[in-house]
Amino acid sequence: MNWLEQPVKSPCDKSILTATARQQQLTKPPGSLGQLETLAIQLAGLQATETPAVNNIAISIFAADHGIAAEKVSAFPQAVTAEMIRNFAHGGAAISVLAKQLNAKLRVANLGTVTELEAITGVEDNRLGAGTANFAKTAAMTEQQLQQALAIGKQHIDEAGADIFIGGEMGIANTTSATALACALLQKPASALTGPGTGINRETQQHKQQIIEAALALHQPKPSQALENLRLLGGFEIAALTGAFIRGAQVGMPLLIDGFIASIAALTALCYQPGIAPWLILGHQSAEPGHQAVVAALDKTPLLQLQMRLGEASGAACAVPLLQLACTLHNSMATFDSANISTATP
Repeated sequence: MNWLEQPVKSPCDKSILTATARQQQLTKPPGSLGQLETLAIQLAGLQATETPAVNNIAISIFAADHGIAAEKVSAFPQAVTAEMIRNFAHGGAAISVLAKQLNAKLRVANLGTVTELEAITGVEDNRLGAGTANFAKTAAMTEQQLQQALAIGKQHIDEAGADIFIGGEMGIANTTSATALACALLQKPASALTGPGTGINRETQQHKQQIIEAALALHQPKPSQALENLRLLGGFEIAALTGAFIRGAQVGMPLLIDGFIASIAALTALCYQPGIAPWLILGHQSAEPGHQAVVAALDKTPLLQLQMRLGEASGAACAVPLLQLACTLHNSMATFDSANISTATP
């Protein structure tokens, strides 16, 4: 059996019931801690335990270039992808700082910079090519490249051994790729989802929208063919994220989803394997305009709304302390009985 076809795990109903009952006995009015209560219950079910924890955190950053950059849809040159990979490894990027603060394990994988990189300590060389092809003219990647990228994501989950997994991305022009993929999956026009990405001006944004519209007309993607859409329009890093999210649900690892691009990878995974839905926790609401429609399709409530739009897993990483607090409250608060506090009268 192809690993992609393997069934996903189901949350543990017994752990959910036990956690729900405990929440009713903690020294607080029921529901008064809001999402912190539901998060603890959700994590208990996902981790199949009475004492959920988010101590061992795995963060993987997948980086790659995009052929669509040739259409001048980004404010930055493609050289920035390689430069940021070095910055991740040297500890200077936002996610590098956040991972250190969270004591998280950070992995950085180069799936396809335009030029080969020198050997860099802390960077895994998984280069599948000199970026994807220009999807305004042809399919973004071959079937072999797609399968290889998906498998790299799978490998990161298989080697994570973590309480929770966060996937991030880096790649100049990848908001263009992600937007085209979202249009294909949601059957929405490019005008509804195209945003400023790294900060392009209105004229460039209109050009970006036109490029996406033309590519959609060229490829005629079908919403029912999630992985084919990924091959036609996606990026190596988006495919790796998709593979990681599918695998995470298969092995029973909670997945904390980052912003616009990671959410589209999650939506791709969800369209392919609908059973992964319980394993997805949405870290934050991105400031990228198209994210709202993707969030609605995922049917998840974002934990944070901080107007972030950096990507590279930064928004999801910022949500980790909320998960940790939810677990600590659930595990450590006194019950009415243990504290000798009277419960509410019926």
